[in-house]
Amino acid sequence: MRCLTLADALRSRGISSTFICRDHPGHLATVIQARGYSVNMLPAPAGWREGAQPGHLAHSAWLGSTQAMDSAACRPLLENLRPYWLIVDHYALDEYWEMSLRDCYARLLVIDDLADRRHQCDVLLDQNLGRTETDYLNLTPTQCRRLIGPHYALLRPEFSATRSYSVLRRRSMSLKYWLITMGGVDSENITGRILDVMAGIKLPKESRITVIMGANAPHSATVKRQAASIGVPTEVLFGVNDMARHMAENDLCIGAAGGTAWERCCLGVPTLLVVLAENQVSGANAIVKAGAAELLAVDRIGLDLPQWIRDFQENPERLERMSQAGLAMISGTGAEDVATFLASGEYANGR
Repeated sequence: MRCLTLADALRSRGISSTFICRDHPGHLATVIQARGYSVNMLPAPAGWREGAQPGHLAHSAWLGSTQAMDSAACRPLLENLRPYWLIVDHYALDEYWEMSLRDCYARLLVIDDLADRRHQCDVLLDQNLGRTETDYLNLTPTQCRRLIGPHYALLRPEFSATRSYSVLRRRSMSLKYWLITMGGVDSENITGRILDVMAGIKLPKESRITVIMGANAPHSATVKRQAASIGVPTEVLFGVNDMARHMAENDLCIGAAGGTAWERCCLGVPTLLVVLAENQVSGANAIVKAGAAELLAVDRIGLDLPQWIRDFQENPERLERMSQAGLAMISGTGAEDVATFLASGEYANGR
């Protein structure tokens, strides 16, 4: 999704983009195509297992092949496309893959969150709070330009456009409107576990709960049944295209960590962060340390969620502090700034 956001920002500058994805369950090829981009799909090889490649990376299993196999599959596509910028966003790719295709592109931008492997790139982007250039000094070439920190978070323009409205709504903090969103898939149905807990909590009668799920979320039917049994109006929406508005109109979000956490910070939405993957841990901890959210552990939802709700109801100033901390962290113009950087200056050579 963040690459799609960057592609939109580049398109507004007259630069075309093409995507290469692999046919894993949950892929977003349809979404990408609906936004007007070509997608080249790599097949998901049968029989792949973690550790098949000696010296594999921590997230090698996410690739669906070895780096050598992936590089070989990408080569004919890249030889045909001959991109000026190749943008790579995958935790299972490192300098081996990047150098094996070096003759197919002019410049390389790598998007990373983990700082756990070496890259041979011209530009590296890490939008995590708390990350510094030092983290990548020994992982990237000396001449690499490093774009570090939440200022560069790749958010869609709707978030910066909705920011003023969201701030205005929070002049008088209350806790009546709730947003629950665990990302596009939520394979473990964390949403359902949260709704189970909220069904047992006495909420103000004017409360309203909005649940947002991906269009192909596997537990959608179960969640809809649960929503109907909660004592306050609960709406379940799928595949929304106006997420910023939904975030802005709610007082508290119980939401997954990851890229959407930066969206909520941009709008000043207080959040209970739920970490759903290991690669989300450092970013989530940094946001909590900055005061823009609190952590809700998956294995303690039943115990901790009622306590957090009571605490926020009794101390609404905590919500205000979280809101202000998020607003101070990020303005929401990162995608525009990165696109401007790629389209002009020393790297673009006028292209």
